[in-house]
Amino acid sequence: MTVPGDSSSAKFTATRDGRILRVTITNPDRLNAIDLATIEALGDTFSTAADDPGVRAIVVTGEGKAFCTGADLSATAGGAGPELVMDVAARMVRSVAETPLPVIARINGPCAGVGVGLALAADLIYAAESAYFLLSFTNIGLMPDGGTTALVAASAGRAVANEMALLGGRLSATAAADAGLINAVLSDAELDTRVSAAAEKLSHGPRRALELTKQALNATNLASLNDALAREKTGQVELLGSPDFFEGATAMLQKRKAVFGE
Repeated sequence: MTVPGDSSSAKFTATRDGRILRVTITNPDRLNAIDLATIEALGDTFSTAADDPGVRAIVVTGEGKAFCTGADLSATAGGAGPELVMDVAARMVRSVAETPLPVIARINGPCAGVGVGLALAADLIYAAESAYFLLSFTNIGLMPDGGTTALVAASAGRAVANEMALLGGRLSATAAADAGLINAVLSDAELDTRVSAAAEKLSHGPRRALELTKQALNATNLASLNDALAREKTGQVELLGSPDFFEGATAMLQKRKAVFGE
């Protein structure tokens, strides 16, 4: 049975497949960019999934050729201020890390912006060869968010985190696997087989043991996540009102190189 998102405008589905909950972002025309309604509904879904005793594992992915290319420009539509948008995005990322159920990210294509935070908050991350990871925030006068200032460093170390965050270039799936950012890079044909095998094993494992194991691992490896989300909110709210962001966003829409102030 397919369960729609909590909001009628949310672009995702949550589908029970035996003991596995398959969460799929469904905005392929925008490469699965996520608006505020979708971000909020995804957070609700991960937070409440454990209330269903029949669900033992979660797989999150994107429809079509992309995993998630970040926040849709319409995320602030309807009068939502930057503080609210940042809070809702932080809750989504936190809900993935805090759900007692193991979460697998199936990265089937481009993964950018807050989509990187969504992916790296998962417990196991498998990517297709065609996928890549991108934190292009500084290219438009912003800073990385979605917990990525902590999540990238926790997995791949300071050097990779600095290069991704400061230079804003793409990291291929192969390079991400080599750096330890993800568990494995697979051919497009092999991706589903690997993800399904891991999900099936987890869904029939000892629920409480897996929950306590996840808690212990995250307590060590993601101890700085909440502090990172708080710093990102403070910085991003400031930057969203800056001349550099106005120039960066304008340049992006006009498909030209941004010229930032001195």
